[in-house]
Amino acid sequence: MAPFPSPTPTWHTKTYASISPTRPELSAKGKTVVVTGGGTGIGAETARYFAEAGASRIALLGRREQPLLDTKASIEHKFADVEVFAAPTDVTKRSEVDAAFSEFVGEGKIHVLVSNAAIIGPQDSVRYADGDKFLEAIQQNLKGSFFVAQAFLRYASTDAVAIEISSSAAHINFAPGFASYSIAKLAVFRLWDSLAFAHPEMSVFHVQPGVVRTAMNDEAGGIDAVGFEDDVSLPASFNVWLASPEARFLSGKFLWANWDVDELKTQAKGIETSTQLSIGLVGWPFQNASWKLPTYKFHTTGSA
Repeated sequence: MAPFPSPTPTWHTKTYASISPTRPELSAKGKTVVVTGGGTGIGAETARYFAEAGASRIALLGRREQPLLDTKASIEHKFADVEVFAAPTDVTKRSEVDAAFSEFVGEGKIHVLVSNAAIIGPQDSVRYADGDKFLEAIQQNLKGSFFVAQAFLRYASTDAVAIEISSSAAHINFAPGFASYSIAKLAVFRLWDSLAFAHPEMSVFHVQPGVVRTAMNDEAGGIDAVGFEDDVSLPASFNVWLASPEARFLSGKFLWANWDVDELKTQAKGIETSTQLSIGLVGWPFQNASWKLPTYKFHTTGSA
């Protein structure tokens, strides 16, 4: 039985055949992929799975150089035809993000971005939190995603895919101590949601990756608190599936990697034409087949 409510009867804790990177339908052949937080954990495993799916070029960005180099070496050892780029990058610093993207992409295009870098921040309730630390953690998470999003837009292919590794904390209150992190993840969701609204030709996904043993999860006490664990292969292969044409009907949706993709596909029409799996105002069907957003005229300046 699924430990959380699920729109699919089947609940997964590790990879399975339908999201295997060896499936021809999920091929990433010829694609250029950028993974932030790519040195360890979910980011590193996602990069390995994209390599297995045939990606041509993969960029690994993260704060610590050695884990990036270790992941790069492990991919190159197994997949000699894949070009792997590793750049120590603090995503909260615009200059470092811009330099890494520029060096890696050059005159080319990005086909897939996996935005995976984040911090937990102080684990205190609103009442007892240090205001400066509480707000700084929110700002750090938002800044990192913002700078990555702007760099991505400068190089994205017309039909690029952006996968935001989010957290169920964006829409569930687990504990008072997650206030800063929860606020940050919901803000980051809205950032990428705004990007998707402005660029409907792209596919943007928001993903709860599962309860995976990573350094950040250990810091938050996630596995010990919930009493179960998901294998890192689950979000890694789920991300590869999201980058394929099969997942286009889920663009803009908030997804849990545990949900069965075949069962989601049987619900494709209903999901695509409703607010199901969206974050919004409960009970207010803003988007449905019979209601269209009025045309508003706004004056905008500048470009990304």
